[in-house]
Amino acid sequence: MLEIEQFRQINKPENYVVTMHSRRRMYERGILLRDVIYAVEHGEIIERYPEDYPFPSCLILGVTIEKKWLHAVVSLDEGHIYLITAYYPNTEEWEADMRTRRKR
Repeated sequence: MLEIEQFRQINKPENYVVTMHSRRRMYERGILLRDVIYAVEHGEIIERYPEDYPFPSCLILGVTIEKKWLHAVVSLDEGHIYLITAYYPNTEEWEADMRTRRKR
């Protein structure tokens, strides 16, 4: 099971693998890699996706340097953090705590 400490041990820019798709989405959303790194460093895992392929992944809730809520979906292998996506959560989909999904 993924734990936040596993990510924090290697939470440096050179250890991130960011796909072109993720990079494009982050650019559209105004999210920088430093925001993701800060969120991982100070955040918590709020959901786990053990069946994801090729590696299990998780959703981390954190804040940016500017103290905006941020969700980052990441996975991990030996020495690399794979950034699947990052986004600013909204209250249409998330409760005010940004940890709990709204019922549909």
